[in-house]
Amino acid sequence: MLRKISTVIVSTLIAVAIIVFLLSRVWDELLITAREADPRYLLLAVIVCLIAWYLRGERYRFILMRLSLQVETIFSIACIFVSQTANLIVPARLGDLIRLLILKHEKEATYTVGFSSVLTERVFDILTIALIGAIALPFVVGQEPWFSMLIGLVLLLSLFFGIVLVYSVRFSSENRILAKVIEVLSQIRSVSQTPRALLLLLISSLIIWIIDCLVCMMVAMMFGEPVPFMVVVLAIVIGNLVKAVPITPGGIGTYELALAMTFELAGVSAGTAVLIAIVDHLIKNLVTLAGGVASIYYFGNWTVSLLKRAYSEDLKKEIYDRH
Repeated sequence: MLRKISTVIVSTLIAVAIIVFLLSRVWDELLITAREADPRYLLLAVIVCLIAWYLRGERYRFILMRLSLQVETIFSIACIFVSQTANLIVPARLGDLIRLLILKHEKEATYTVGFSSVLTERVFDILTIALIGAIALPFVVGQEPWFSMLIGLVLLLSLFFGIVLVYSVRFSSENRILAKVIEVLSQIRSVSQTPRALLLLLISSLIIWIIDCLVCMMVAMMFGEPVPFMVVVLAIVIGNLVKAVPITPGGIGTYELALAMTFELAGVSAGTAVLIAIVDHLIKNLVTLAGGVASIYYFGNWTVSLLKRAYSEDLKKEIYDRH
């Protein structure tokens, strides 16, 4: 128990330390920039963020439909909201496991189907992020060489996963774990095996992430900073790829650091870069948190116990044992 608590404390302290570091180095400039902000863009950023959430829900509903699970859009949105809210407060993205239990409780879906749906969503998110990052790279002057290496590595891993997915139809195993892996790969393949389904998932993922970039663009405009859209795209890409490594809950701290660094390299002043990064993530996290609270009311109080169990290894053990 002490080890679990220390993991949460350490990851939270890392997040706090990064935010404090970012703020301390530009505090005076940051205050001046904040006073000149136009709040109208803040409202616009929130509205754009909500549109992205609706599209995420529609995409997830389509993924579940391809897995023979019929749900309404509000249900799929609420599913994502609860799991993402949990990811804001627990390390290692354990909140994703909550979605499996919600689908099991509400729709009697197997954990394999739940895991396949989450993994499919993640694969298309990461692939789309890397693709738009590769498109943005040539337009951004002053970027770090490791940006290209990181995006290239993600694209190579995506290609490798795609090859494994295609050829996994030939695999079979009597080993329990390997058999489940093959079953998950089979289900992911069934989601995107038709050209129409694959195209729909790619286009919807592309629109979702462009809208995510627009939220950040609205924040930049709020502070009167004329940041080129491709710079915003690259910043969001690097921020989300860094955030994918679960060092802190919800990527808090690491995401802001990656965004601020990318903006500064592109010529944005340090104070404005930090402010854009913090406010962008704050908007997205507060919308997630508000949606998570509303979704708990939608599903019922039993979801609160899920959030509590997400802190412990019991959640992973329960899912593994019932497989």
